[in-house]
Amino acid sequence: MDIVISNASNKPIYEQIAEQMKDAVLSGALEEGAALPSIRALAADLRISVITTKRAYAELEAQGFIETVPGKGSFVAGGNQELLREERLRHVEGLIDQAVREARSVGVEKSELHEMLDMLFDGM
Repeated sequence: MDIVISNASNKPIYEQIAEQMKDAVLSGALEEGAALPSIRALAADLRISVITTKRAYAELEAQGFIETVPGKGSFVAGGNQELLREERLRHVEGLIDQAVREARSVGVEKSELHEMLDMLFDGM
């Protein structure tokens, strides 16, 4: 799994890690039950503090994306399809919100936006 840390980002490093791992789970790149790198291994690979990596894993666990088994490691949580769907829906809502704001800024009418959405949706 490739995680890219950006020093130019406004987000703390632990949030960048958590967000990229969550995206990998939501996209299916990380499947249910998949073993994650150990906290120490990931910290070493990214050349960051173990505390930062631990915080990212703790956040993912609190959100239900991963499970940690003492002595065995961390794994992608299973049985959370409803959670995954809800997270994806929130992501889609955010993208639609962004599109609506952009459309309003250039004077696109609601009916035009609906027409664009219908065309894009039907074209896929």
